Amino acid sequence: MASWKRICDNPVQDFIFKNEFADERQLVLQHKTLFDLPTKLIAEQIAGRRKAKKKLPLWYNTRGIVYPPTINLEQSSSHATALFKAALVKAETGQENLIDLTGGFGVDSFFFSKQFDSVTYVEPNAELLKLVQHNHAQLGARNIIHIEATAEEVVSQIKEATVFFIDPARRDTNAKKIFKLSDCTPDITQLQAQLLTLGEFVLLKASPLLDIQQGLRELPHTKTVIALSVENEMKELLFLVQRDFTGTPEITAIDLDSKGEIKSKFAFTQAQEATAQPVYSEPLHYLYEPGAAILKAGAFKLVGQHFSLHKLAPHTHLYTADVRLENFPGRAFRIEQLNPTEKQLKALLPESRAHVAERN
Repeated sequence: MASWKRICDNPVQDFIFKNEFADERQLVLQHKTLFDLPTKLIAEQIAGRRKAKKKLPLWYNTRGIVYPPTINLEQSSSHATALFKAALVKAETGQENLIDLTGGFGVDSFFFSKQFDSVTYVEPNAELLKLVQHNHAQLGARNIIHIEATAEEVVSQIKEATVFFIDPARRDTNAKKIFKLSDCTPDITQLQAQLLTLGEFVLLKASPLLDIQQGLRELPHTKTVIALSVENEMKELLFLVQRDFTGTPEITAIDLDSKGEIKSKFAFTQAQEATAQPVYSEPLHYLYEPGAAILKAGAFKLVGQHFSLHKLAPHTHLYTADVRLENFPGRAFRIEQLNPTEKQLKALLPESRAHVAERN
């Protein structure tokens, strides 16, 4: 993106902001260039800013931000999850400096810079690094050091650190999505020993598809696992690894709102889940479905026991109760009718419309 600096010119920025809802494909067809720049370049910025509206509102509202190729924007953390991670790592480690070994679009580095005295952003792509360095300046971040290198190169050169953050690329050379830790780049399973020699803490952001048990086997010093959702949509799986930790890892399911505030939190250990005894029942007055983070974390029996709910069946993660719980970490429905006849169904749905959910 050799012409990206020109994107920051005021007339170009005015055009990008005014044409937020324009069809960028039509722009490319209608104009070969705009403002002496390839129209495709401006169209990519319009599309990138539109994608950032909900995911990264601070970027969206800031003039002079330059957006990277789609893949970098797709894998970047959202405002909500990055804000949460920064506060989490600061609270858990109490350290002053952090190294982000997989800088990417720089969202996590930016939010880390609000919690730590100094943040080092590491990125091997020189063009992306320059773009992110510019964006960080536009956003007012002054305590981020930008280094053009791979994670492996930085780890081999430094003598000590305090906290590492790593978010490995989860696409292979054919752009196919991958999720196993050893398949991602960099490979945390190969780097972890060196990282924990240099620093005390490592926070890993893994694919939500990764099996937690597999992650714990490959990261034996994991202190905390967090299944993180935003508005009940599973977003990230986090492993906080601490040097020499050999205790029982805590598993926490957290659901955030769009601003990064915690809506619900449920913490447990695997031993607690294993010994939980569910109580079964026919459907009562209310139906409960645990949130996405609870299900990913694996609190299938314990959540019902904790909230005094009855499970509908051994292999169905649905629960029931006679009372409405306001603090349940998931969805709740009042049961109006069981096995309704066609006539009863029509009475319940006068407009003949309904959202249908099926489980098992």
